[in-house]
Amino acid sequence: MTDQPLPPVRRIVTAIDADGHSYIAEDGESPATLTVPSRAAYRNANLWRTVGNRPSIDAPDTITEHRGVLPPSGGTVLRVIDIPPQAVDPEERKRQAAAVFAAMFPDATHRPGHDQPAGMHETATIDYAILLQGELVAIMDKDETVMRAGDILIQRGTNHAWANRSSQVARIAFILIDARMPE
Repeated sequence: MTDQPLPPVRRIVTAIDADGHSYIAEDGESPATLTVPSRAAYRNANLWRTVGNRPSIDAPDTITEHRGVLPPSGGTVLRVIDIPPQAVDPEERKRQAAAVFAAMFPDATHRPGHDQPAGMHETATIDYAILLQGELVAIMDKDETVMRAGDILIQRGTNHAWANRSSQVARIAFILIDARMPE
C-alpha cells in the first residue's frame, strides 16, 4: 500500500483583458488547498466557486473564502480530492473520517451511527463526481459500486461514503451544485 501524495492539482484560470482579448490569468496550484495532518496524502483542492444564480463571467475569484463542503446558496463549487488507501483497522478509519469531516466538511449532514463505513453523509446538492485517477468505491445505504478512472457518478442528495480499497492514492473531481431536497 502506498500513501505517497500525488502532484498538486494545476489550476488554470482564463480572463478577458480591457481590449476584449482572452489570456491566461493564473496558472498554478490552487490557493485553497487543504490537508489533514492525521491522514497522510489526503488533500482537498478547492479550485473555483460561483455565487448565486447566473454569475457574471468576470466575477472575482472567491475560492479562498470557501468553507465546508456545500457550495454558496444558488452557486457551485469545484474541488479535487486525493483519497489515500483506507486503513486496515476499522477504528482507525473512523478516526480518519472524523478528522477529515471536522476539519473540512462540518456542514455536511453526517451519519456516524450508520451501519455503513465512517464518513456516511449527505448534502443538499447535485454532484458530478469524476474519477480522474485510481479506484474508489461509492457506497450508498443499500449497495456500492467500484469506480475507475474515467467513471462519472451523478450524486443527487443521497446518503453516501467513499472508500479507497486499492493500494494507490485516488484522485476525484467534484462539481457541487446547490439544490433543494424534496419536500
